[in-house]
Amino acid sequence: MAAGLLAYHNSFTGPFIFDDAASIQDNLTIRHLWPIWGMLSPHTGAITVEGRPLINLSLAVNYAIGGYAVRGYHVFNLAVHILAGLTLFGIVRRTLRQPRSRERFGDAAEGLAVAAAVLWTVHPLQTESVTYVIQRAESIMGLCYLLTLYCFIRGAESSRPRAWYGPCVGACVLGMASKEVMVSAPLMVLLYDRAFVAGTLREAWRRRWKLYLALAGSWIVLGYLMFFTGSVRDALANAQVKGIGWWAYWVTEPGVILHYLRLCVWPQPLCLDYGWPIATTWASILPPALVVLFLLGMSVWGLKKNSAWGFLGAWFFLILAPTSSFFPTDSPRYEHRMYLSLAAVIIFGVIGIRALARRQSMVIFAVVAIGFGSLTVLRNEDYRSAVAFWDDAVAKRPENYGAHNNFGIALQDAGRIEEAIHQLEEAVRLQPGSEVLHYNLGNALFHGGRFEEAIDQYDDALQLKPEFAEAHYSMGVTLARTRRTAEAVRHYEEALRINPDYAEARRALAQLRTNQ
Repeated sequence: MAAGLLAYHNSFTGPFIFDDAASIQDNLTIRHLWPIWGMLSPHTGAITVEGRPLINLSLAVNYAIGGYAVRGYHVFNLAVHILAGLTLFGIVRRTLRQPRSRERFGDAAEGLAVAAAVLWTVHPLQTESVTYVIQRAESIMGLCYLLTLYCFIRGAESSRPRAWYGPCVGACVLGMASKEVMVSAPLMVLLYDRAFVAGTLREAWRRRWKLYLALAGSWIVLGYLMFFTGSVRDALANAQVKGIGWWAYWVTEPGVILHYLRLCVWPQPLCLDYGWPIATTWASILPPALVVLFLLGMSVWGLKKNSAWGFLGAWFFLILAPTSSFFPTDSPRYEHRMYLSLAAVIIFGVIGIRALARRQSMVIFAVVAIGFGSLTVLRNEDYRSAVAFWDDAVAKRPENYGAHNNFGIALQDAGRIEEAIHQLEEAVRLQPGSEVLHYNLGNALFHGGRFEEAIDQYDDALQLKPEFAEAHYSMGVTLARTRRTAEAVRHYEEALRINPDYAEARRALAQLRTNQ
């Protein structure tokens, strides 16, 4: 707890950024706790909360307590993360005290569990799931995942197992209502039972088949949330908009996984929006694929031998599988996807260091924890403002048009118009075929009083996407400003044809006709 508070003490004032806008600030469903059904079935167009009612509920509670005061959201995020760290501590300690591990690790179980939990809690790779507010989706799911396993362990050790198996199933259901990555939790509990408790799958099933049927029942909840709320459809649509097919995504992921592993050991540089390139050549596909296949094969071999290392390998790959395999999302790589998988790497490292440097191991753990914690404090500083955050992203990924675009928008919101125009021009140069980038550049030019240049950019956006209602509206506003009233009316009418509920366009058209 102390380590988590020290590492994140400077994270409480960072503003809402990026997807926080659509998922929190523009999310009308979090503004009322009642009626509850509206809050639990958000349809906001923000994929971070759609199909994830527990996440939306947490935001609604934050809003009820403090409105949009950002400190409360950060406090909640850190509390969830610290609770997850404590749960991981309990899992590691009790696992090392299991009969098959007790002889080797029993005396050191508590110290090793502290080391693993602290290193996992303060690791800078976790900042995206803690300091970036809306990514509480990952940390809440992670807490539910860990609680599911912890309650199973307590139940298996207890003389009254049902008192723990009930919360185990409850945590699993709540996790399914948090994020789709929870899908592997019932399987991981079964694999843990086989590896550390029952000894075989047959024996695990014989002893606890009712529990496993109940855990499998949580997939019904996940299936409903995924396929009847639109979250899967929207995720696939976002991937399609960015031109990411399942094959391109799949062959790119081995390189991403190796990058994740490097960040586990050397967590620099960290960046929210990498603009990760799709692998298109055999030189970029084959080497990482062979390494990942080797690691995967070793994990399967370990599972076959029913070893603890096989379980850790399964933990790493099965938790990453929903976002790092065939299912394409809007980007091949996000750091928050490593929130839980990082635990396997940390535990592997802690046990390995203890085996190699028994007497000095705790000193090594302390030094590494101080180093990781210091890097986390530094990374939190990047979140102090939207301008600082995207400035950092552009510095780390200068060829990423998305980072330039978001930096430009942040600069525009800060009133630094000419700098915003420069960033948005760079984004258009890097990705000239994006109607959104032309539209954003047009907006910056409009705010800079460069109306004719803004009209050119809106025209480029409409050439790329004629059914772009926002571009028609902004074109109308700019034309009206330059007294080209008839053309402005035409664009307002076109915006309303595309979107009859476009209130701003209807008001502007009415005002223009009133003044004629």
